[in-house]
Amino acid sequence: MATNTGQLKGELAGKAEVVNTTSKLTKSMDIADMIKALEPQIKRALPEVITVERFTRMVLSALNTTPKLRECTQMSFLAALMNAAQLGLEPNTPMGQAYLVPYKNKNTMECQFQIGYKGLLDLAYRNPNMQTVTAQTVYENDEFIYELGLNPKLIHKPALQDRGEIKLFYGLYTLKSGGYGFEVMSKKDMDLYAKEYSKSFDSAYSPWTTHYESMAKKTVIKQALKYVPLQTDVRRMLTTDETIKNDISVDMIEISDETIWETEGNGIEE
Repeated sequence: MATNTGQLKGELAGKAEVVNTTSKLTKSMDIADMIKALEPQIKRALPEVITVERFTRMVLSALNTTPKLRECTQMSFLAALMNAAQLGLEPNTPMGQAYLVPYKNKNTMECQFQIGYKGLLDLAYRNPNMQTVTAQTVYENDEFIYELGLNPKLIHKPALQDRGEIKLFYGLYTLKSGGYGFEVMSKKDMDLYAKEYSKSFDSAYSPWTTHYESMAKKTVIKQALKYVPLQTDVRRMLTTDETIKNDISVDMIEISDETIWETEGNGIEE
């Protein structure tokens, strides 16, 4: 009982700290000043392998390399970076773990948080029963055979040269307990899926534009992982993918997604 009481006190203290900090944020502050004010919460959220100084540098670098982010509402940007911090994923770096994407939502420029392919792998491996999880791209001249049914089969022999155009993607996983599974999506189906479920798909700033193959691999892995008995906390982490939030919490998963999915003209104006 003492442990539960201590945990509850810690959560309440964390929430009080967030409320106290956000109350000090003002619209007159620029995003860099707000990030500085949030450093205690960011430090609390980050895993030990990422220092708050390093994370702050990543975020400020993202602002410099993608100036459109400065046009996003301050709270949506801060919420997106807190999502990244709490998941322990590096945003907008060559690691490809996560992305902060400027996105026109409700006719307002806001920041959307997206998990990258390598970030998804990181989250999947937090499941102690996961042995292998990966995705591959299949090209026209590769040898590829797959069958479903009672005896599923998946064989991929890449061509050694002149592989041709992208044909499809597949993701697979194996479990330490012996289970396994895979998902296959054609490039046409992948594009249709991305356009339907990622409203920033056509944006020049979307990772679908800058890192298409990695995002396709992430998508097919997510489809495969639907059948895996993942831990509840891992599944909850995945719900933060492609969300826009306008509040900060000690648990960003609790904050609702405010992305508008059916408004015409969403996206980035060139």
